Amino acid sequence: MAAFLPKPSTSKDEQVYHQGFFALYRKELADHLDSTRFSLIFILLIMTSGASLFGALGGLSSAVANDNQFIFLKLFATSSSSIPSFVTFMGFLGPLAGLTLGFDAINRERAQGTLHRLAAQPIYRDAIINAKFLAGATVVTLMVFSIGILLSACGLLSTGIAPSAEEIVRIFVFLVFTTVYICFWLGLAIFFSVVSKYAATSALAVIAIWIFFAFFMSLIAGTVADLLFPVNDLISAIGNSARNIECELALNRISPYYLYSEAISTILNPGVRSIGIVTTNQLSGAIVGYLPLGQSLLLVWPHLVGLFALMICAFAASYICFMRQEIRI
Repeated sequence: MAAFLPKPSTSKDEQVYHQGFFALYRKELADHLDSTRFSLIFILLIMTSGASLFGALGGLSSAVANDNQFIFLKLFATSSSSIPSFVTFMGFLGPLAGLTLGFDAINRERAQGTLHRLAAQPIYRDAIINAKFLAGATVVTLMVFSIGILLSACGLLSTGIAPSAEEIVRIFVFLVFTTVYICFWLGLAIFFSVVSKYAATSALAVIAIWIFFAFFMSLIAGTVADLLFPVNDLISAIGNSARNIECELALNRISPYYLYSEAISTILNPGVRSIGIVTTNQLSGAIVGYLPLGQSLLLVWPHLVGLFALMICAFAASYICFMRQEIRI
């Protein structure tokens, strides 16, 4: 975080840095909020959120019949036969918001010939990349929390069931996870906008990585686990079943999409008591019930740290590449 947070004003140079940083931050924030692409992606997310709420309300009666606890959380995690849940939509479409805001953050300035003008002003080079990332992260935060609050309000009006304090905190944690998850894709998009000359190239690169992690990573993880620890027959299955599952789980957790999905399913479903392999010996004598919020947070804390670390690494890579590049007229 120290790479892109403004430093305290203690000298004239730092005052100049702050002035340039905040001026560029406000400019980037206004550009994002006034852009057509932001309007389109925001409308898309609202439409999909409305569709997921409609599907959740349709399947809520059957979900409540099986479990009448934490009903309000089911509005976010319940899907119908034809409409995925809000969590599923955010896992798939959330990265689109990040890459839409960042895929041309730098190469657009180069193509328009305005990057050298920014650097010629009393604005430090690191202030340029810092302001672009923080402006995008601010827009992502506003987008995620506004959609979450809107969905909660519509769910409250539709069901008439007020959420409990624990449900409110769990929804807040879910929105924080979603924000960090999308900001990772924002940082990755900015990285490709730094290293790619054309905006189309950077957009295609981020989309390719998104598709790989969302659709193909689980297939590759299962294939590699079967090759390393085969379970083709009864004898090999007895010895390799646990290792096979552990290997597949470890490979899947490389994917930010899997990390996000696993963490959110734990937060929004208090009935999830473990995210690893559970043996019959461990189940022996266990009491069936819900995990309190603190225990659920302990389960997903490594996931949040991992997503945050991925976000920092993506931005750090873009920061280092941008600072080492030459700005030409």
